[in-house]
Amino acid sequence: MTDASVAAEILAEFRRARIRHKPMRGPHEGYAVLLEEVDELWDEVKANRPWMAREEAIQVGAMALAFALEVNRSSAVGKAKKGQRR
Repeated sequence: MTDASVAAEILAEFRRARIRHKPMRGPHEGYAVLLEEVDELWDEVKANRPWMAREEAIQVGAMALAFALEVNRSSAVGKAKKGQRR
């Protein structure tokens, strides 16, 4: 397993999620989605199921990518429209 293969799994999971679900609408929704995925990861860790924990970690990565792409982009656009700087 390489960095590139794990990154490819995260990207594939992100794309699958976007087929099933709409983009995140804001930081509160993004945080809630990430929290849910991290809670599911924690459940698998506590249950000592590393193979399932890995799958949940891939989903956490995919939703972190979604947050960075969707929420951050909309925030940057909103600031630019108001004339604010980052």
